[in-house]
Amino acid sequence: MNKHATADLKATRILGGVATDQRHDSAHKHVTGTAIYIDDMPEPAGLLHACLGLSTVAHGTIRSIDLSAVRAAPGVIDVLTGHDMPGSNDISPTGRADEPVLATDTVHFFGQPLFAVIAESREQARRACRLAKIDYDEKPFVTDIWDIDRRAGKLVTDPLTLKRGDAAAAIETAPRRIKGTMRLGGQDHFYLEGQIALAVPGEDTDVTVFSSTQHPSEVQHMVAHVLGVPSHAVTVEIRRMGGGFGGKETQGNQFAAIAAAAAKRLGRAVKIRPDRDDDMAATGKRHDFVIDYEVGFDDEGTILGVDYFYAARCGFSSDLSGPVTDRALFHCDNTYYYPAVRAQSAPLYTNTVSNTAFRGFGGPQGMIGCERVVDEIAFALGKDPLEIRRKNFYGTSDRNVTPYHQTVEDNIIHRLVDELEKSADYQARRRAIADFNAGSPVIKRGLALTPLKFGISFTATHFNQAGALVHVYADGSVHLNHGGTEMGQGLYVKIAQIVAEEFQIDIDHVKITATTTGKVPNTSATAASSGSDLNGMAAQAAARTIRDRLCDFAAEKYGVPREQIEFLPNRVRVGNQEIAFGELTQQAYMARVQLSATGFYKTPKVRWDRDKGEGHPFYYFAYGAACAEVSIDTLTGEYVVERADILHETGRSLNRAIDIGQIEGGFIQGMGWLTTEELVWDDKGRLRTHAPSTYKIPLASDRPKVFNVTLADWPEAHEPTVHRSKAVGEPPFMLAMSVFHALSDAVASVGEHTVCPRLDAPATPERVLMAVERVRAQTAA
Repeated sequence: MNKHATADLKATRILGGVATDQRHDSAHKHVTGTAIYIDDMPEPAGLLHACLGLSTVAHGTIRSIDLSAVRAAPGVIDVLTGHDMPGSNDISPTGRADEPVLATDTVHFFGQPLFAVIAESREQARRACRLAKIDYDEKPFVTDIWDIDRRAGKLVTDPLTLKRGDAAAAIETAPRRIKGTMRLGGQDHFYLEGQIALAVPGEDTDVTVFSSTQHPSEVQHMVAHVLGVPSHAVTVEIRRMGGGFGGKETQGNQFAAIAAAAAKRLGRAVKIRPDRDDDMAATGKRHDFVIDYEVGFDDEGTILGVDYFYAARCGFSSDLSGPVTDRALFHCDNTYYYPAVRAQSAPLYTNTVSNTAFRGFGGPQGMIGCERVVDEIAFALGKDPLEIRRKNFYGTSDRNVTPYHQTVEDNIIHRLVDELEKSADYQARRRAIADFNAGSPVIKRGLALTPLKFGISFTATHFNQAGALVHVYADGSVHLNHGGTEMGQGLYVKIAQIVAEEFQIDIDHVKITATTTGKVPNTSATAASSGSDLNGMAAQAAARTIRDRLCDFAAEKYGVPREQIEFLPNRVRVGNQEIAFGELTQQAYMARVQLSATGFYKTPKVRWDRDKGEGHPFYYFAYGAACAEVSIDTLTGEYVVERADILHETGRSLNRAIDIGQIEGGFIQGMGWLTTEELVWDDKGRLRTHAPSTYKIPLASDRPKVFNVTLADWPEAHEPTVHRSKAVGEPPFMLAMSVFHALSDAVASVGEHTVCPRLDAPATPERVLMAVERVRAQTAA
């Protein structure tokens, strides 16, 4: 009998099912350096290396390009231009044909890829790239949307307007009105593993691409499009990424296409891995925004009407700017009900790299705009911002319709904020901070408690689907494959837990395998916080199909009613006897029972009519709240995050340890976006913050001195999600708004909270200092 068949039949529970604290499946490999990423794979014989040649102007036409010296350089095998793409020279994910693999005629940003050198070594390819002689006819360019007419600028895709009620009339007749503008910076993904692709040519038109991507099926489609072959000729595989955060949703397409085109052209494997500087210069980032807002409210702080205009720096092409700016509007309400609202987007063209998906996908930008409005109201009325927030929360039976006409059916924000306010001792700390500030002329403290409501689902309805493939082998071991990708977030172990739970076997009996388009086709990106929801349900469906077959087999073989068959830990009760799981699968195999199944899931209820600006784009909402305390030095603008308390709900958590890690990481990453991470372009259109030396991500020392993270364990998902769990990938990112607003509170204390600091993000020490001086000047006047 095999080892699984001899499992202890007296076991009382499985090891690693759902709702258990299971470590990341690769955690031990991460810390020991044994986790294999694409650059760690054994190199195929005859491997060549590619490097990109980048433009040196921000905008212009190419008069001439001389690559003779490049081709003659040591080790160079070939040089590819856009004219060498055998099928199409376009990788636009929206089909707008506005994003070339390699630019041929017009340059739209400084650092745009123009050619690719293929050489025997990576160093030879890099050195050869510098030998190109290119003559440009330079044209005017714009890198900052602050410098243009945002309401009349060139757009890269269609804008969106959301409306409900008559916002203009509500604002006009309101007892009080405020109007303002906020600047909000972008963010580089700064994944630990940069962009990389390895293409291995096969026979006929076949090619296998190992790509660090969140969307293998899109890479497959793009590579096939560029090569001019059917999708079945391209297989894309990825076991793990060293971080993605949205930066590998579309941005890997270019590198995969170049590697594949070179590999098929030369008949040799080709790998491309850009330097960190080139990666940061040539790949898209989080969209920065300029947000114009006008609000009408009453003397108690109740919002009566709002008008938002969200202008985004999108770069030179559409990429995902349409859905990103759409989602910004979807979250311009956060947790607040607007009786009347108008919100407009402006996805603006700039001579910068085309911006793309980033954790939250526009949602954080939408939320920070409305949280500024709440602060403005609070300062105008001399009230605690938390009081204004609570006053404007969505209701449960009324005041519950969003600007896009979806009814909020699962609102728990009132209880969540009440519990955090109590556990964080908010009121007592606010009084203590006021006393401290009164006696401290230099160091000032600030406190803020901010809520969040984040919609879960792809707003592109067709992406709300997933597939999975499960094999049970004769010895009872299980092979699991699905369309989700692992980028460090713990998706793989969660899906394995779901399958282990269905069969009631220990998780170490479930083999997690690399995501590949050859096993599960037509997958959606691992994005929109939907990885566990979609792929978990698909894997569960596949496992249940096999389990049902085993039940039917056992009922027939042992002559017992089906209801007398029960899956127990590592065994199955059949009537009055118990059989090891592995023994039953061996018997089923011998009886020719199919032990392999696919599973499929599509999210119900979701629908969206963009032309009307109405629908039900989100299956459900995820909620959370954070309370942050900071100290600032009013002489230098430097600050410290003293404490952060988080209460976040994940439904019935599939894995609390993984979820808490996601919350902690998301919060710190969000804190970096709003405080230290700054993108700077010079007067030639060059990105100057293109390396760790010039771009400041949070350090371990920047974490809050006291960091309390708690999962709200009382609510289960309102909808029948997998095991009633909720998404946790993106929502925690927005909890960091509490730090930003605590900084604003500390700055406002300089003027006794009589002036709204109107602090822009990122709130670097320089900006904090300038805000302090501005508040002093206004209060002195």
